[in-house]
Amino acid sequence: MHQIDAVGLVCPLPILRLKKRIQNLPSGTQVEFLADDPSGRRDLQLLCELTGHRIEWIREEDAGVLRYRIRLS
Repeated sequence: MHQIDAVGLVCPLPILRLKKRIQNLPSGTQVEFLADDPSGRRDLQLLCELTGHRIEWIREEDAGVLRYRIRLS
């Protein structure tokens, strides 16, 4: 499982970091993405709509950090 930590980054940096780190991963790979940017959920949902990736779940952690499990298309 790949984990991408974007905590402390603000828009658009979390999504840019995610896109860069997953670009060479194969379809079906599961990725955990951590972010605390307030617009992060919306940005991630838009990215998934455009790419076909699927958000499997979202969990809220301490200090406003959200942990997303994403399956790549």
